[in-house]
Amino acid sequence: MTPAPPATSAVQPKTLAGWKKGLARVAGLLMRTWVATLRFSFSESSVRLLHAHRRPTLFVLWHDRLFIAGHLSRLYRDSRPLHALISASKDGAWLTEFFSSIGLAAVRGSSSRGGKEAATALIRVLREGHDVGITPDGPRGPAHRVKPGALVVARRTGARVVVLGVHYERSWRLRSWDRLHIPHPFSRVHLVLTELAPETLHAPDALQRLEATLEAYNIERE
Repeated sequence: MTPAPPATSAVQPKTLAGWKKGLARVAGLLMRTWVATLRFSFSESSVRLLHAHRRPTLFVLWHDRLFIAGHLSRLYRDSRPLHALISASKDGAWLTEFFSSIGLAAVRGSSSRGGKEAATALIRVLREGHDVGITPDGPRGPAHRVKPGALVVARRTGARVVVLGVHYERSWRLRSWDRLHIPHPFSRVHLVLTELAPETLHAPDALQRLEATLEAYNIERE
């Protein structure tokens, strides 16, 4: 995996060592084993978007659909590892090790201060030729409400923007702010991806259009 670029935060990112680092990696291995039992269903156009490696891509998905992100990156985008923003805090140190073990690269920084630091870090990653994943309703919500960071990054880099629609046929929901989906082992996952047109990203109502697209591609079928 391509190493994550250095953090942009003035605060030195926390790291793990010893048994804590090992524990985080064991958790990642368990998750990879879990995801390997799932059966994935794609449309033909979605497969083409995943295999299109000519340009780095900004993938956008709701926070509650994150479970399978590392798996998709490993299988279909191995030459461009997916980078995700993680805080420089102690909690972020655990996530960094965990993400590394499931196939995601960490960009350490802060999404506070209006998101300026986060946007700067992710813009640099895309310009260096890597993929980036953004959950525009994270890291604390409200769920399914788009914040402007994804559009800022897309506009400043001209990156290809792909929206992920994920439907888990059978899943548990955590009691977290986003009610994260945890798919049942051996269940089926349906994925639909769509690329946003550049004019959509620069429209006056781009934020509303992005939110509407995410909602349309992630309709609950319960």
